[in-house]
Amino acid sequence: MASVHFAYLVLEEHPYGREMLNALLEHDFVPSVIIQEVSNVGDIEREKFLMRMAGQPLPPRMNQLIVGKNVPMYSVSNHNNQNCQEILEANKPDILVLGGTRIIKNNILEVPAVATLNAHPGLLPWLRGSASVGWALYKDMKVGSTVHFIDPGIDTGDIIYREELPVYRSDTYETLNYRVGCLSAQLMARALRAFVDGDVPRMPQNRDEGETFKVIPEDLLDEGKKRLANGTYSHFAD
Repeated sequence: MASVHFAYLVLEEHPYGREMLNALLEHDFVPSVIIQEVSNVGDIEREKFLMRMAGQPLPPRMNQLIVGKNVPMYSVSNHNNQNCQEILEANKPDILVLGGTRIIKNNILEVPAVATLNAHPGLLPWLRGSASVGWALYKDMKVGSTVHFIDPGIDTGDIIYREELPVYRSDTYETLNYRVGCLSAQLMARALRAFVDGDVPRMPQNRDEGETFKVIPEDLLDEGKKRLANGTYSHFAD
């Protein structure tokens, strides 16, 4: 396609979402519409991610990023509700890009003409679900990010790009979460470029491989952090 007509869904001021929008704009990918979810779910997820990357730099807020871009931005109480669906249907996007959202239901996924894309902060198929960096450290697995097509499952859609993140002995849990967010943003920009070029990789996942994780318990997260701090993590790049 000559250009990418895409809509951008994000929980209100989600730090990964801000990083991704910033990266997309830097690569001249301007969304046709931004829909933020303003909700308790959004508040909880935003604070959770801010804690995971505490002390790391944040890009400007959404409304500052789009100054002069002529991008309409709407707020909805739930990305799966009729209001959001009607905004998207009026916009008629080819692609829906998720910049940090709740699980999106079929009524929304059916709107884009081509696909819905997500950047997962973990290496698929091995680390599906939540808290991928924490689980990777606890289970002594590699850290990275995957951009994939969305299907009805949780992080089970076909992979477009997957990239490992080098982990250094100077890294902390917080720097890794920040760097994974930056990598995810760059991979999404790369994926949109692949659509423009008409050469989109598509690698099906083996659904019998890997696990789907929930939020990591604090005691297990502490064990993962200790592995990183005491040098017993197996995948350092230095």
